[in-house]
Amino acid sequence: MQAKISSFFKPSVPKSQDPPNEALNKDPQILVTYKRRSPQFLPSSEGVEQLNGETQKDLLFSSSKAESSPSINNLGKKRSYAQLHLEFGQSDFLWRTCSTCGLKYSPGEDTDEKVHKLFHKNYTHGIQFKGWCNERVVYADPTNGDRVILVLDDDSPAHRKKVQEVVKMMETELGEGWICNKFCKVYLFISSQRIAGCLVAEPIKNGYRILSCSGDRKSESTAKEVRSSAGTLQFGGFSFQREVMKRRPSISSTNVLDGHLSGAIFCENDAVPACCGIRAIWVSPSNRRKHFASQLLDVMRKTFCPDQVLEQSQLAFSQPTSLGKALASHYTGTCSFLVYRADDLNS
Repeated sequence: MQAKISSFFKPSVPKSQDPPNEALNKDPQILVTYKRRSPQFLPSSEGVEQLNGETQKDLLFSSSKAESSPSINNLGKKRSYAQLHLEFGQSDFLWRTCSTCGLKYSPGEDTDEKVHKLFHKNYTHGIQFKGWCNERVVYADPTNGDRVILVLDDDSPAHRKKVQEVVKMMETELGEGWICNKFCKVYLFISSQRIAGCLVAEPIKNGYRILSCSGDRKSESTAKEVRSSAGTLQFGGFSFQREVMKRRPSISSTNVLDGHLSGAIFCENDAVPACCGIRAIWVSPSNRRKHFASQLLDVMRKTFCPDQVLEQSQLAFSQPTSLGKALASHYTGTCSFLVYRADDLNS
C-alpha cells in the first residue's frame, strides 16, 4: 500500500503540550530591587563638612557658582546717577561765560567746573607762586614779605614759562598776542605766595603827549541839591508854592576817568623824548586799590636803567585802557602823560 504524503514531512521538534490550567491561573511574580543612593551633604552654617573624593569638589564648585550668580552681585553694586538738564530755550544752556574771569565753561560738567574754579581763583587772587632758588629780587618789603622779581628774556625756561602763564592771564583783559617780546623786562609782584601783579616794560626813544583832559575831570565830591519850582497848589483861599528837591549822586574821580577817558586818544604831533615804555601793567582784581601798581612803577623806575632813576616824565604808556588812563594820570600827576604805539617798535 502506498504511504501518505504527510509521512514524508515529519516535524523536527515534537509538539509541546499545552500547559495545564493551574499554571495559567497563577499570578506572575515581579522582582523589585532597591539600591541605596549616594549621600548628599548640605553646607552647614559653620562650614562645609569634610567629604571624600569628587563629591566634595562638586559641592564646593556648585556652592561657589551659586554665590557668584549675577543676580546676587547686582544687589551689592552702587547705582550711578547722572544729572539731567532740561533745555527750555535758555541762552547759556551749553556754554556760560563767567562775568568775573571771562572764561567759558559748560555748567554741570565736572571737568569744566574744576577748570573754571582753578582759573577763576588764579585770575582773582593771582597765580600761585612758591618761589625760585635763584630769583632776581629787586624789591622786598620786610614788614609783610611782599617782593618784586625781575625776569629777563635770557633767564631759565622755568622762569619764562611762569611769565607766559601770567601773560596768558593778562590777555583776558588786555588782548592777545602783543604784551611781551624778547626786549621786555617783566616785573612780578609777589604777595602771599601768589603773583598779584605784573608790569612789562621796554626801552623806547620817544613818546607823544596826549591832549589835556582837565576839563573832563571836573567833578563834585558832594551831592548837590537842585531846586525847581513845579507850580502852585491852591486850597480854597490859601495858595502854597511847591518846591521839588532833587538830589544828584556824587561822581567820583574814578567814574569820571572811566567815562571820559575811554575811547580814542588824541595826541600832539611833536614827539617828546622818553626812556621807558610801559607796555602793559596788570593787577589781580582782589588786590586792586592796594597800591601794588604804584609800587611796581616805583621799582621799575629805580631798576630799569643801571645807575639811574627815571623821572615820571620819562615814562610812556602803551594802549592804556580806562583803568590804565586813570593810573597813568594819577601816577604822573597830569592828564597830559606820554603814550606810544607798541606796533611801531615791532615794525
